[in-house]
Amino acid sequence: MNDKMIIAETRRLILRRYKEEDLPDLFEYLSDPEVVEYEPHKPLTFDEAKENLEWRIGTDEMIAVELKSSHKMIGNVYMGKRDFDALEIGYVFNRSFWGQGYAFESCQALIQQAFSAGCHRIYAECDPRNTRSWRLLEALGFQREAHFRKNVYFWKDETGKALWKDTYVYAKLN
Repeated sequence: MNDKMIIAETRRLILRRYKEEDLPDLFEYLSDPEVVEYEPHKPLTFDEAKENLEWRIGTDEMIAVELKSSHKMIGNVYMGKRDFDALEIGYVFNRSFWGQGYAFESCQALIQQAFSAGCHRIYAECDPRNTRSWRLLEALGFQREAHFRKNVYFWKDETGKALWKDTYVYAKLN
């Protein structure tokens, strides 16, 4: 793997750009209904995962998380540039690897890297029902700044009515 692919390394993980060979691993977790429960999309088909991978390869904002021990790609962290030198962080991991500290380890490395590079603020938005997500943010030192009530929707019911959701906003300052 060339050095331009690698963004950061931790004791157990390689954080890197996506590559074509990631398709089976990407499909494995993005097709899992439990993994994508709070995402703005339904579980992906293989063809949708292939199309999604092409987008991931073409953006700097999606970072693949690979296990050093097996070279399996187990999830991703999202770091999107926003106004005023801020970044938005997000993460999605293969359910088989939940509860092992991989999301914490990968996010912590990217947060430290971003703050070292001069980032002022990193924030995240999550569904209040996604306890695993906001507990991770709190463990990373983020503070809850807002609870927006019924401010977004991803889906509509069978009559076309929006299914509104709440949002927590968390942030961490440099």
